[in-house]
Amino acid sequence: MAGNGGTLDIGGRQVKLTNLDKVLYPATGTTKADVVQYYLAVAPRILPLLKDRPVTRKRWPDGVDHDPFFEKNIPRGAPEWLPRVTLHHTGERSGRGARDVDYPFVDEEATLVWLAQQGALELHAPQWRIDRATGDPLEPDRLVVDLDPGEGAGLPECAEVALLARDMLAGHGLSTWAVLSGSKGMQLYADLPPATERGQDLLRRAGSTSDYARNLAVALEQHVPDLVVSSMAKAIRPGKVLVDWSQNNPAKTTIVPWSLRGRARPWAACPVPWDEVEAGGLHQLTMAEVVDRAR
Repeated sequence: MAGNGGTLDIGGRQVKLTNLDKVLYPATGTTKADVVQYYLAVAPRILPLLKDRPVTRKRWPDGVDHDPFFEKNIPRGAPEWLPRVTLHHTGERSGRGARDVDYPFVDEEATLVWLAQQGALELHAPQWRIDRATGDPLEPDRLVVDLDPGEGAGLPECAEVALLARDMLAGHGLSTWAVLSGSKGMQLYADLPPATERGQDLLRRAGSTSDYARNLAVALEQHVPDLVVSSMAKAIRPGKVLVDWSQNNPAKTTIVPWSLRGRARPWAACPVPWDEVEAGGLHQLTMAEVVDRAR
């Protein structure tokens, strides 16, 4: 990517780029241009996981050595071609009062580049999609649990829990895939079947995807109490893995697989095959390693 700015034509969309030599990860000298190139490289992988979901961004416009901020609303000056959806928030959880929020849909490479230009390193999305014809949220199509190691635990313990959870979910007819979080731990996703297929009966009996995930976390804790906790209480977490089921709440979002992370180094959330999880020796992956896996 030549120069320090200009307008990039991507699929007929015009994206204005500035300050491409700005360093966003000082520890590695990784620039905004590098971030743009990263998101172009992983676009075929990340776009299907973002499709039809309202995307919340965590932005570091001045680099990861400065304070970030979460952004839901589309900012002023966004390109007119950017697809969007307006969702009403009651304000019950945040205490900010009811309001309408305009979220972007991230459907194409041009949108990823526009986000990178803004220093939106992390992309977060819910586990449900939007009906583009009506603008209404649909039922969740995937379940996620976050495996967060406490002090004294790490990826080996997360991998052990991921394998136990995989087997439990397989017993319920649910297929799963594992993701290195790009931070400390892992995520485990389960693709939810249509209502007519096996697995939905269990979800209906649980009352919601969130309740089902909580039941899974509790079952894992009961099965291996020396390894797993299902409560957020920090006092009981040293040496154990928190199975955080709460991200299935419709109001919450999770880092999207293939997204960068705003850590000291440019790590990224990356799916890993189960044979790697079984073999052990996992480590969080850098931008360059994730690009190699995306090819």
